[in-house]
Amino acid sequence: MNDKPDLHYEYQVGGSLPVDAPTYVRRQADQDFYDGLKAGEFCYVLNSRQMGKSSLRVQTMVRLQQEGFACAAVDITAIGTANITPKEWYFGIIDSLVNSFELYNNFDSYEWWTSHELVSPVQRFSKFIPEVLLEYIDKSIVIFVDEIDSVLALPFNIDDFFAVIRDCFNQRADKPEYNRLTFALIGVATPADLISNQLRTPFNIGRAIELTGFQLAEAQPLAVGLETQAENSQALLEAILSWTGGQPFLTQKVCKLLKNHLNSELIETPPDLVTDLVAKKVIENWEGQDEPEHLKTIRDRILRSKQRTSRLLGIYQQILQQNQIAADDTPEQMELRLTGLVVKQSGKLKVYNRIYQSVFTADWVEKELANLRPYSESFKAWQDSDCQDESRLLRGQALQDAQTWAAGKSLNDLDYKFLNASRELQQREVERDLAAQRQANKLLTEANQTLTQAQKKALKIRTVTSVVAGVALLVAFGASFFTWKQVTQANQQVTQANQQVTQANQQVTQAQTLANAIQETAFSTQSLSSGQTFKSLLEALQAGQTFKKLDASAETTKDIKGQVIGVLQQAFSEVKEHNSLEGHSRSVISVAFSPDGKTLASASDDKTIKLWNLQTQKELKTLSGHSSVVISVAFSPDGKTLASASEDKTIKLWNLQTQKELKTLSGHSSLVISVAFSPDGKTLASASTDKTIKLWTWDVDRLMALGCNWISDYLRTNPKVTEEDKQMCSDYLNQKSIKKD
Repeated sequence: MNDKPDLHYEYQVGGSLPVDAPTYVRRQADQDFYDGLKAGEFCYVLNSRQMGKSSLRVQTMVRLQQEGFACAAVDITAIGTANITPKEWYFGIIDSLVNSFELYNNFDSYEWWTSHELVSPVQRFSKFIPEVLLEYIDKSIVIFVDEIDSVLALPFNIDDFFAVIRDCFNQRADKPEYNRLTFALIGVATPADLISNQLRTPFNIGRAIELTGFQLAEAQPLAVGLETQAENSQALLEAILSWTGGQPFLTQKVCKLLKNHLNSELIETPPDLVTDLVAKKVIENWEGQDEPEHLKTIRDRILRSKQRTSRLLGIYQQILQQNQIAADDTPEQMELRLTGLVVKQSGKLKVYNRIYQSVFTADWVEKELANLRPYSESFKAWQDSDCQDESRLLRGQALQDAQTWAAGKSLNDLDYKFLNASRELQQREVERDLAAQRQANKLLTEANQTLTQAQKKALKIRTVTSVVAGVALLVAFGASFFTWKQVTQANQQVTQANQQVTQANQQVTQAQTLANAIQETAFSTQSLSSGQTFKSLLEALQAGQTFKKLDASAETTKDIKGQVIGVLQQAFSEVKEHNSLEGHSRSVISVAFSPDGKTLASASDDKTIKLWNLQTQKELKTLSGHSSVVISVAFSPDGKTLASASEDKTIKLWNLQTQKELKTLSGHSSLVISVAFSPDGKTLASASTDKTIKLWTWDVDRLMALGCNWISDYLRTNPKVTEEDKQMCSDYLNQKSIKKD
């Protein structure tokens, strides 16, 4: 038993602990990490912030170095992420490794980098590993890459960086020297974050190191600074862990607060003191006392999750209500775990500790959700009615606004239930209106019948009038007034019936258009739910076009407007860029697919055409030859020839098998803006701002075989060639002009 506490014993709150820090707590992760790397396993420690990841790296690195390993630590944040190019970033990685391994005396990183200018930055990094690291270092190598989540903020795609690391692992099968190289990745991310392109092989190698909170048996080094009497220090430490759940940052912080509170007084301190201290110094007015920031970091990571904020709050709300939920490792659950607020234990998701639960309460969740929802007042009233009061559901513009806001977001289950109930209610009301339109159809039928009867009556009266006029003028004169009155009444009936028919026809047209809009909206929603996002977008656009034909003032139109616009917004939000092909130095003006769909040609303001392999998303060839902007490209039907049109007033033909220019077609007096092949591939049409369209015809196979550009001189100058053959090339390119009036 100590007589007094160690006044020189300091707890460190935040930052990496020095290798000799007395407050460092060894966990199971320490042994797992060390054993894995020593055995040559690729390892990753991916967890929330302030869980002791960097301190673990420091300790493990020293242990491995003592075992004869060559170790280097690359801190991604030190290289930077803002306003940086791929060349600068990859050079920063290489330079950091050179410095960490102390290779600068024998190796000039700048000279080596510039000597490999013909390859891309990622290829240089890939070459640096075998050419430099494995060549200059004969020990086993471990590279620690810390703060890897920082790469997610880079202004360029970083998938290739992690693909190179994965390739180092795969190279072991063929190149034994790679067995000496091991990587350790550390940061706040998931393996799925490392390679974002879903068409590429995911980052599926390595061993995950589970980093848990401090257990009482592990945390004994922390008790030293609390010792006044042996039984007190253990009771205090146990009380601290009951509040922090062993979360490293919070545990160090509460230990430091308690040590400062005790000073040098020797008192019997019950665990209640810990509860009072945590309440006053951590939980109450937590935003003002959160130094260094920890709780704010958790809050901000949740609230700044953009489209997923509502979903994260909804999952956390479920955990608070049920104490725990099943862990299914969905992207939303993984993201919530990376905030540090919750932890996975025995297949369940739970709040990490009592401090978090006391700060981020159910009231806090509800307040933040209310701040997010544009329909929070209606939602709360509906929720208070046990989700039964349909008068609180959204309709018309309010529903449209809600669906626009929800598009692309990941909401909690109750929000989806509310919005679905609102849509279903509006659908029922629309169906009711459709029933009214069916009644209008019935009225139309009756109006047509009335019209027919009125027309027959008018015809009959006119016939009677003609007969009476033939009998006697006087009688006719006496009866004419009566007959005229009947005819007038009959004509009025005809006019009225025609008006009824017109009105009924308008109602039928509106009803049919409305039904089409509803059907197209339903098709779009169905396609979206089945993952056919592009088809959903097309159907939503069709629904939007149909909607334009409806009477904007009709109540039914106002009701369906929200549905149509809502599904259109959702379809737009779900359609994402498939891939991005980069390589042109200026604007891309035109693109064309090859007939087999495997190649893409792009025309650019940089005066070039580029050919792309769509399966690998790699550039095949750059075709240069035009002296100005290339405006249009077109593939021949057989895929063997490419035509390009340019501001330089020419069309060029390219052999796609040799990727060489076949022929330059001149004849336009101004820039050529479009080219197109005929279905048989034997005719090319070109359009120009000189107000003409030109048709060019040739024997494609023969032209490509002969290569007229270079053989024409030979044909003209060789005495053995006949006069007929000397004209061979010019005969294959005959132009006809169509002059615009």
